[in-house]
Amino acid sequence: MTKFLLWLILLVFCWPLALLALILYPFIWLLSLPFRLLGITVSAVFDLLKAIITLPARIIGGRKRLHDRRFHIRQGEG
Repeated sequence: MTKFLLWLILLVFCWPLALLALILYPFIWLLSLPFRLLGITVSAVFDLLKAIITLPARIIGGRKRLHDRRFHIRQGEG
């Protein structure tokens, strides 16, 4: 909604630029799609690497035990 309102303001102040933006927007969106897909892919690869690297610690449960111990210390149980 805010993009539309900004476009309306641009239309009032400079209508040729607003019409040019309206025409060029779909082409710019199409050009940006491969970069978005590349970003999603790279992010997924890094998440997979993080999961593989932290798998032994998650299997052992190191972080879970630390959290449980902090909880018991706060409650005064040990």
